[in-house]
Amino acid sequence: MERESKLAAASKIMIDFAERTGISITERPPQRYLWTDAHAVCNFLSLYRRTGEEEYKHLAMTLIEQVHDVLGRHREDDSRRGWISGLDGQQARDHPTAGGLRIGKKLNERSPDEPFDERLEWDRDGQYFHYLTKWMHALCRAAIVTGELRYCRWAVELAKAAHSGFVFACPPDGEKRLLWKMSIDLSYPLVPSAGLHDPLDGYVTYNELGLCLSRWGDKPQLASLDAEIADTNAMIRGQRWGTDDPLGIGGILFDLCRLFQLAAVEYVSYPQLSAALLRAANDSLHTFHRHTSIDHPASHRLAFRELGLAIGLRGIPRMREIARRDPMLITDDMRRDLELLQKSAPVAEVIENFWHKAESQQAGSWL
Repeated sequence: MERESKLAAASKIMIDFAERTGISITERPPQRYLWTDAHAVCNFLSLYRRTGEEEYKHLAMTLIEQVHDVLGRHREDDSRRGWISGLDGQQARDHPTAGGLRIGKKLNERSPDEPFDERLEWDRDGQYFHYLTKWMHALCRAAIVTGELRYCRWAVELAKAAHSGFVFACPPDGEKRLLWKMSIDLSYPLVPSAGLHDPLDGYVTYNELGLCLSRWGDKPQLASLDAEIADTNAMIRGQRWGTDDPLGIGGILFDLCRLFQLAAVEYVSYPQLSAALLRAANDSLHTFHRHTSIDHPASHRLAFRELGLAIGLRGIPRMREIARRDPMLITDDMRRDLELLQKSAPVAEVIENFWHKAESQQAGSWL
């Protein structure tokens, strides 16, 4: 697809999304889901920057308000009422992320005395750390695009709440780790295992927010994330990031691209971590190419995982351009790894074209 055709297709998809989920049609009750909505905010903001049309910025801001109003509050089928943060009135509206944000799953969360059911847990509400970092990123983008400080403040307050709720010290040595899933009020774990890339997502996102904070200088209402950055930095030391999950590979590339962008503006540089992620991305893509499902029919594929990979692959040209503009940012070994990554970049187009076909969107896995 040509550039203008892609822009038109993206616009159509997002306008349809706004109508279907109650963003632009007020008669429809809002259907909010944090992961999807974080991507949607970024899409609307990008459409606004590409076209200059105010409607897209308005949709992004309306969506942010809806997410906070719906997922920042307790569920309608819950005995609890009001904001998850426990705040009331105008104070709650001024700090909508202070208690974190619900996922938006169909079923209510598992109570503390209810037995764990792994299959059922996928459909139950709660809070996911990696969903919260996606929303922090979306709020950061909103702050930069609109120039409004409140989005940056909400992102930082969410980071504080998430870090406080998800980080636990493990016995016997007190080593800190991030749990996978917490209750709606962040009071008890729903899934006590740790996500492979959650500390990495946290570390990169906290630094991204730090850069966002620096745009407004030393403001008393903006809290520092130095402690949270230090915690996640300790968690990621010596970790191996390789994965055979396409969504996980896309996540590695997404974080890696943000590290390149942070280094490019001389905010901070992470050469060792970037080098490790470059190697992990190449190794993971090698495994993906050996066992890929992209030549299978749609019924045997998962669109959201493949499109997560496509998003990450779209960051490769951006990283190469940053390295071209400032060759001192990377070593010769990193440059070779980056050029090797480029060989996988065309897979993004293959994935996007496949799922753009009407017949692919008829599969149950898409629906």
